Amino acid sequence: MSAPVLVPPLGEPRPQPELAVTEETLPSGLRLVVVPRPGVPLVELRLRVPFAAPTARAAGQHTARAAVLSGAVLLGTGRHDAPGIAEALQAHGGELSVSTDPDRLLFATTLLADGLAPVLGVVAEVLTDATYPAGQVEAERARVAERIAIARSQPGVIARTALASRRYGAHPYAEQLPEVDTVAAVRSQALRKLHRERVLPAGSTLVLVGDLDPAAAVDAVGSALGGWAGEGTAVAAPPVSLTAPGALQVVDRPGAVQSNLRLGGPAPMRTDPDLPAVRLANMVYGGYFSSRLVENIRERRGYSYSPRSSVDHLAAASSFLVEADVATEVTGPAFLEAWYELGRIALAPVTADELDAARRYVLGSMALSTATHAGLASTLSALAGSGLPPQWLAEHQQALARVTVEEVQDAARRFLQPAGLTAVVVGDADRVTEDLQTFGPVEVVRA
Repeated sequence: MSAPVLVPPLGEPRPQPELAVTEETLPSGLRLVVVPRPGVPLVELRLRVPFAAPTARAAGQHTARAAVLSGAVLLGTGRHDAPGIAEALQAHGGELSVSTDPDRLLFATTLLADGLAPVLGVVAEVLTDATYPAGQVEAERARVAERIAIARSQPGVIARTALASRRYGAHPYAEQLPEVDTVAAVRSQALRKLHRERVLPAGSTLVLVGDLDPAAAVDAVGSALGGWAGEGTAVAAPPVSLTAPGALQVVDRPGAVQSNLRLGGPAPMRTDPDLPAVRLANMVYGGYFSSRLVENIRERRGYSYSPRSSVDHLAAASSFLVEADVATEVTGPAFLEAWYELGRIALAPVTADELDAARRYVLGSMALSTATHAGLASTLSALAGSGLPPQWLAEHQQALARVTVEEVQDAARRFLQPAGLTAVVVGDADRVTEDLQTFGPVEVVRA
């Protein structure tokens, strides 16, 4: 008698639900995307303002000012001080957060469905009448400077910034974390000027997802944000030029007991037909727990607790990235195994079972990430940054379902082959450099 089957087989991935999307462009140039999702009486709001540094020369100062502005913009308006802004939002279930990255300034909040109009009114105040009071800006600046000083001492952050600098060279993306001294020099007058010149509706996108009526939402946005104006269009990042990988760079941290391995290279943009195959190649290589990289250097050899790879997107560039943090004494062997797995996936086809498991994981992750109001709103906001419509979600799912073993191998050969990746290792140079020279020239720099 055979044993009972306790776990049923996996079913086929569910198709991406069709979205009922209403899109409008206001006279100011603000693009509005409304997706009704009845059931839970909540609405997710995401306002994405392109906020990239215009040039590499300006990137350091711009990144510092943007880091302070993202906190200081909520310190007060002509009508409300910071506690007043918070109270006005909380009355409708809202709590506005503001964040920046190399591409954008993002305003985000959850709110009760019947509070859309008043919350939009508070957002409009912040957009059109933020005061940046000098004393409070000084305190915010000190807080940001302290946070960045701590971050810059962390080896993982050192590795990330070193890799960005190597890969992007004379492009604003090379400067992803400002210097503490540059942050300390930020003044309230500079923030007011930056806000006036760069927080603009033209080129920005507002996404609303939740229990709302599209026509009423369009009217509410038009009424609340009609006064948000400004000359010009929000600035996006300039095109990225590819740079040769160059020598492996060791960032010296004398006495470090751990090395931080980072590799990175170009990947297809969201608009590129190669993206589905590269996403699946990445999953098989190191994108999830059942990947080859995890099985090799974590499960089999015990070199690293959480090695991983990913495909990350910025507005002007996409990247394939590999990360592993290992003990100093196994830096060379761990780098060898990561390198070996890159070569293996580029030269030998993945198995049908590997591809099927990776595909199911990616499709399942997509479904989970867009199942909630918050996840869908954030995803649609990110797609807007790439100039893509909401329909891309269903189209990308269908493209993933069609990828073959041969297409994965071809994509891996072109995008994952190790000679095309820039490599950075943060660690004790005296102990790791000799082993790493096995892979080619090594450049040692100070942390």
